[in-house]
Amino acid sequence: MKIAIIEDEPKIAESLKLILMEIDPSISVMKILSSVKSSVEWLRVNQSSCDLLFMDINLTDGLSFEIFNQIESNTPIVFLTAYDQYALDAFKVNGVDYILKPFDKTKIKQSLKKFKSLTQTGSNPLNAESLQHLLEVVASKTITNKRKSYLVYHQDKLIPLAVDDISWFYKSNQVTYACTISNKKYVIDDALDKIQNEVSSVNFYRANRQFIVSKNAIENIAIYFNARLIVNILPKPDEKIIFSKAKATDFKNWLSK
Repeated sequence: MKIAIIEDEPKIAESLKLILMEIDPSISVMKILSSVKSSVEWLRVNQSSCDLLFMDINLTDGLSFEIFNQIESNTPIVFLTAYDQYALDAFKVNGVDYILKPFDKTKIKQSLKKFKSLTQTGSNPLNAESLQHLLEVVASKTITNKRKSYLVYHQDKLIPLAVDDISWFYKSNQVTYACTISNKKYVIDDALDKIQNEVSSVNFYRANRQFIVSKNAIENIAIYFNARLIVNILPKPDEKIIFSKAKATDFKNWLSK
């Protein structure tokens, strides 16, 4: 089996490559790509010889869906991302499976098994039944399985902090904080990547490597240099929350839903 990996985090890409080769030594990882531009260029030449793509959604120069605005593709895809709001879009573009980060060997193995099963039976991964199943999974993750509260220390006691009361999460010097609507700050034991997977993507958005913001906390958006955005939230943090040009359109779409 010939596989290409499209992932802009080198450590994650190398980890995935090693996992794939551990699962099946006959797998050949043809190429590791990190951007929309490089992926389009490579796929135009090599797509016909590639059996499966493992693809992150957020790349250095935009969303990976943009690749398919520039080239036609029938190559099956396993999407890897921390943003489950993209699941439906993912399966509209040859999606075989959808894995939320952080992933492990078991999840990758299950995706390969699903791909092989579809290949052997000649099934179309985009049929109505699989799409309906996807909708049910996304609805379940968004509504029922999301974190409702965190246990935090306050005056030598542990208290439950409701996620609905949190305006934003922030990482500073390897420590994660949650700021409430009433401007109280608490230390959260989990990393932002883990929190991002636990809270509802309907209500929270990963702005950058330091911030996850609540939709209810957003006061307004200001235009910044080079088509970037500054998001003003309440309570106001000490640092500016800046969205990259690549994320700006997606963020505005999320905010308008």
